[in-house]
Amino acid sequence: MPTPKTKSGETLWELPPLILHPFNERVPPSALLQSSRAALMLSGLIPHDGTDPEDLARRLLSGRYSEVRMLFFLGKDVCRWLEQCMEWAGRSPDLAGLDIRPQSFARFLTEGPPEDVQEKLAHWGVSDYPAIFSRAIGLNTLFLQPPAFETLSEQFLRNYHCYADALFRCYLEAEPHGMAGADRFHFCLYASGEYSRLLESEWEADNSDKE
Repeated sequence: MPTPKTKSGETLWELPPLILHPFNERVPPSALLQSSRAALMLSGLIPHDGTDPEDLARRLLSGRYSEVRMLFFLGKDVCRWLEQCMEWAGRSPDLAGLDIRPQSFARFLTEGPPEDVQEKLAHWGVSDYPAIFSRAIGLNTLFLQPPAFETLSEQFLRNYHCYADALFRCYLEAEPHGMAGADRFHFCLYASGEYSRLLESEWEADNSDKE
């Protein structure tokens, strides 16, 4: 059964941790930077460096495709967490009347996660986490696997963020749901390696106590 914590005399329910795995895309930051520069040059926001427009378009689309893949894999982790939260909530009769749905926890993550989670994201250099997480969820409502480059239109790749934002809005509106906020719920955020080390240290501590 889920066990609540107590904070200032109020019940604070501890959700499963959100564990994010590293991307194995092998895309150097320079490639994404070149894609961003290509987009700015094509739109006339920075001076053109003389590169052929077709080469600029290829750089742009290649970078956008890498971004789509990275968001997709991030979304896999987030959607797995949403499922775990629903399994967790289903084991507590005390939460039965709150109309909790996956969308409840998706809004919690994107609209107002716990302060310590926000601080950790800032430490990781993630400033616009609402857009990143919402787009990651949105892409996972459409794709079961990361789509091949040749299956995506140029229009989609150039403006994938708009489509991902719209998909997330549709996801939220697909089912009525109650709110889950930081006043009643808490969760921890870990990188997968960090979480593995935490479990290992807890296992070693338990074994030492038994000895």
